[in-house]
Amino acid sequence: MRYVVFGAGAVGGVIGGRLHAAGVPVVLVARGAHLDVLQRDGLRLETPEGTEALDVPVVGSVAEAHLRPDDVVLLAMKSQDTDAALDQLEAVAPPEVAVVCAQNGVDNEPRALRRFRHVQAMCVILPAAYTVPGVVHQFSAPLAGVLDVGRYPRGVDERTEQLAADMHRASFGSVADPLVMRAKYRKLLMNLGNALDALCGWEARGTDLYARAMAEGTACFEAAGIDVQTAEEEAARREGVRLLEAGGVTHPGSSTWQSLARGTGSVETDHLNGEIVLLGRLHGVPTPVNEALQRTMAAAVRDGRPAASWSVAEIEALAASL
Repeated sequence: MRYVVFGAGAVGGVIGGRLHAAGVPVVLVARGAHLDVLQRDGLRLETPEGTEALDVPVVGSVAEAHLRPDDVVLLAMKSQDTDAALDQLEAVAPPEVAVVCAQNGVDNEPRALRRFRHVQAMCVILPAAYTVPGVVHQFSAPLAGVLDVGRYPRGVDERTEQLAADMHRASFGSVADPLVMRAKYRKLLMNLGNALDALCGWEARGTDLYARAMAEGTACFEAAGIDVQTAEEEAARREGVRLLEAGGVTHPGSSTWQSLARGTGSVETDHLNGEIVLLGRLHGVPTPVNEALQRTMAAAVRDGRPAASWSVAEIEALAASL
C-alpha cells in the first residue's frame, strides 16, 4: 500500500517522513517554497533524538502522483482547504482509493464521503510544527504520536488494520478503532483552545475562558446525542506522547497559532469553534465563548494581526455581549 500525503506541512510532513524512514512507500504532495526545498534538499525532520535527512519522493500536485486503486491518500491540510483538495483529488483518483482524514475537526470525513466510498477517520495526537520550508519538527519521542484510525462513519476493514500496522511500524501508537469518531470529538473539545492560544498566548489555556469553551462544546454534544470519548480514555491513549525539545526549539503552539504566526491568510477556526456554534444553533445551546473566539479569529486574519495580540479580557467582553 502506497501513501500519498496530500499536505506535507507539520502533521503530513512528520507522518510522511516517519513512514518513509520505516520503509513504507510514500509520496508527499507539497507546494510553493516548501516544494522547492523538498525537491532540492529533501525533508529535514527534527526530532528529540536528532536530525534526519530524508529523501522522500515529492510532487507539486496530486495529479503528479499518478494514483492507483490501492493507494491511500492521507489528507493532512487544514480543514478550510479540504474542499479544494477534494476537487483536485476527485478529478484524478480512481474511485477505489482510500481517503484518510488526518485532520482536526469532525466535518472533513462527511465531505470526503460525498466523493469517495472508502473514507477512514484518523484521530491525530501529534505535537509537530512547520514554520520553515523543507523542515518539520516532531516534538515527541520515541513515540512520535498517536494516530488511531477507523472507517467513517464506523467500523474497520483490512485497510484500517494495515493503516494501524504501518503507523505502528513508523513509531506511532495506532489502533484500528471502529468508533474512532468518539476520539475525534474529544480532540475537538481540546482544539477549542486553539483560537484562544493563537489570539492571547499559550497561557490563556489556563484561564476560565478555555474551560467555558469546552463546557459549551460538551453541552452541545449532549444536546445532539453525540457519543464522545471520555477524558480518561483520551489520557490513556495519549500516554507516551511527551513534549520535548527538537532541533533546539520547543513546541511553539497549536496549529492555529502556527497558521496565524506564518501569516497564511486562513485558519481552521470555523471548523473547530464554528462546529460548536453550529451545533448550538441547531440544538438551542448558547455558545457565546466559541462564537467570540470564532469572530475574533476572523478579524485577526482579515486585519493581519499577529499571534498573541489580543487579551483574554477582550474575548471575555465580546462573549458577554453575545
